[in-house]
Amino acid sequence: MQTIRGFRDILPEQIWLWQKVEKEATSLFEAFGFKEIRIPILEKTQLFARSIGEVTDIVEKEMYTFEDRKGDKLTLRPEATASIVRSYIQHKMYASDPVRKFFMIGPMFRRERPQKGRYRQFYQIDAEVFGIESAYIDSQLIFLLNELFKRLGLTELSAHINSLGCPECRPSFQKALLTFIESKKDRLCENCLRRIDKNPLRILDCKIVDCKEALKEAPATLDHLCGDCTEHFDTVKTTLNQQGVDFTVDKSLVRGLDYYTRTAWEIQTTTLGAQSAVAGGGRYDGLVKELGGPQTPGIGFAIGFDRLVEVMEQIDKPLEDVPLDLFIISLGDTAMEKGYHWSCQLNQAGIRTEMDFRGKSMKALMKRADKLNAQSVLIAGENELKENAIILRNMKTKEQVSLTVETLVPELIKILKK
Repeated sequence: MQTIRGFRDILPEQIWLWQKVEKEATSLFEAFGFKEIRIPILEKTQLFARSIGEVTDIVEKEMYTFEDRKGDKLTLRPEATASIVRSYIQHKMYASDPVRKFFMIGPMFRRERPQKGRYRQFYQIDAEVFGIESAYIDSQLIFLLNELFKRLGLTELSAHINSLGCPECRPSFQKALLTFIESKKDRLCENCLRRIDKNPLRILDCKIVDCKEALKEAPATLDHLCGDCTEHFDTVKTTLNQQGVDFTVDKSLVRGLDYYTRTAWEIQTTTLGAQSAVAGGGRYDGLVKELGGPQTPGIGFAIGFDRLVEVMEQIDKPLEDVPLDLFIISLGDTAMEKGYHWSCQLNQAGIRTEMDFRGKSMKALMKRADKLNAQSVLIAGENELKENAIILRNMKTKEQVSLTVETLVPELIKILKK
């Protein structure tokens, strides 16, 4: 049996790096006032169709969707924002305090073409903020991301930012874009042609080289911003400059999901030699209302966990296995029974303890202790029990001491915790 294509195991030898990222991210998010939220992996399909947009590759091609026994259409979550917004609305979190900050870490699912750093079950670190319209929160999230990556050892960081406008100024941009696209229709792919009437902004996000080349001179959202959006974006830029965050205004940057408005960004690094996006986010001021809640501004970002770990593998050396504190060698049935109870008590006390229950010989068990890198070995055979003199041997110095059965566990804790 093998894993499903596009799915994978994260083995114990790899997990230390994932845990390092989770620990650093959790600590930083909590310092910035975020609280963890855990959302279901499975949601009603309509949630993603309404939030992400029906005319998107995710909804049209990539979602894992099926009908349950009652005929309800369900989908494995392809991203986290829609689910967190749904939770915010469902539990009426806005009633007690509309300003909320959440983060979550977990798997997402999309049926994309598997490749290095991109899987069909992939992981994201996600952060969302509700109830704050000010541009300062936009800057703060970009600053937070920048700080997280610095703490993880990533260098050559750059934020690529853009403003996508709002419902007031976007029609003017869309009109200019449609006029431009009409002159390039013969160079666009089928997907782009299909989106012209339903969602022309999504055409700018096409990854096909010919389309990207044809759209090089396309109108920019920045040239069509209303006064409020211009002021908002200027505040973001000024604040980032004041905080010393390196950024580039990237007119070609759009987000792949329909709900984004105003500020959009990506964090890129050249750690692997070429520019690579490891996180992206943006503002979505209309999404809460679109999904049935009150008018509430929102903003958030997602970090591609798999991609981030791939980048970090280039700069982080694997951790050596933590040494085992004690290996118990129990020879004989009576010694096995006592050794078992001792090991449980020592583990409870925080002493890393192992023993072998297979009845192996003394020689084989000493080899096992070496393989596990045990710092000390406790030897308890029938003779040791009879003489009430259990042997503790230091594997490095080869020094030995005798311990009595009655005070064995407290004595071991005292010795091994030094």
